[in-house]
Amino acid sequence: MTVFIYIAVMAGVTYLIRMLPFAFFQKKIKSVFVKSFLYYVPYAVLSAMTIPAIFYSTGNMITAVVGTVAAFVLAYFDLPLIVVALAASASVFVTGLFI
Repeated sequence: MTVFIYIAVMAGVTYLIRMLPFAFFQKKIKSVFVKSFLYYVPYAVLSAMTIPAIFYSTGNMITAVVGTVAAFVLAYFDLPLIVVALAASASVFVTGLFI
């Protein structure tokens, strides 16, 4: 029964998050500052959620840093996401074997 309550609350929150901007902002946003601010909000939120998860997921800061550096280097060279993810995971695994 509690699962249904959780699902209902999540559905309500998701609906409100999507509905409230339509209710409050009925005119097109013309301010360049507000537009640029809203443009970068998803990137900031994603970074704020991802970076702590990266550094606390392995339980060892050294392996996390090695995996992050590997991912940044491979992403810099425009490799596919699957290659970056697998190589970063492999570098964390190999580093964990030696530490």
